[in-house]
Amino acid sequence: MRLVARLAFFFVLACWSLGAAAQAYPSRPIRVVIGFPPGGGIDIVARLMAPELGRALGQPVIIDNKPGAAGALGTDIVAKSAPDGYTIFFGTTGNISINPIFMTNLTFNMEKDLMPLTQVASVAFLLYSYPGFAPKTVGELIAYAKANPGKANFCSSATGGLPHLAGELLNLQAGIKTVHIPYKGSAPCLNDLMGGQVQFDFDAVAIGLQHVKSGRLRALASTGQKRLSFLPDIPAASEALPGYEVVNAYGMLLPAGTPHEIAQRLQREITKVLQIPELREKLIAQATDPVGSTPEEFAAFMKAESVKWARVIKAANVKPE
Repeated sequence: MRLVARLAFFFVLACWSLGAAAQAYPSRPIRVVIGFPPGGGIDIVARLMAPELGRALGQPVIIDNKPGAAGALGTDIVAKSAPDGYTIFFGTTGNISINPIFMTNLTFNMEKDLMPLTQVASVAFLLYSYPGFAPKTVGELIAYAKANPGKANFCSSATGGLPHLAGELLNLQAGIKTVHIPYKGSAPCLNDLMGGQVQFDFDAVAIGLQHVKSGRLRALASTGQKRLSFLPDIPAASEALPGYEVVNAYGMLLPAGTPHEIAQRLQREITKVLQIPELREKLIAQATDPVGSTPEEFAAFMKAESVKWARVIKAANVKPE
């Protein structure tokens, strides 16, 4: 009986400690880990959000860039962090939904070691092409590729990344064969695209739009369900290829086991921050549509994306490098 009483006492004490910690949360700065270097699309979004989220939570929000292994390094850091709400992973569709089905050497389990918090934003790509490449529309690109199988090529920032899979999805849905040329990052890929060494590429609006405006690149299409509101003259790829859609989701996750009260507070404050008009304007200017979903909605989205891209990876026979 004494042992049972002691166990009951410690259980109550532990529950009380967790409750007290949740009530006091946050009492120190919060770290948001990103698996990419500074300056990329998700990093820009994080740094726009951080001051507003810090004010809402009453503590500084610090952005911590941990690039490596296509974002898996940063994911691993958070997966192995204390589940206390002070370390958040901010990742892309590639980190969250593709890496777990594509990479065979991960040191964490996405489903067991991390818990969804919220989808922060949805980001469409642009389909860029070299201005000297004959096709000027998606329809013309498909016709060219059908007439010249294997002669058109596209670059991407990495094998198995979302920009690469966007090209493979185009091949599969259009019934064409274009050749993928992998690079180590978006910058060298775009440099060779502007130089004419490769012919087309899928990448973030923020990365290539300035080159479209200068005439060094051409934008054939956006990859969302509809045209981007601030680029109404650029058609959606689905106008020429119905059903085609590629959207990069930015979402936040916590270490598994984070107290429900803390996760709930974070999700609530992030959602409120995403409704601030000035911040929304800044995000939309970066071709980023604010979302703010529930953990359950985000989990369902993650699963659906994994299923979609697993089919593309299998059909296109994409292998890790």
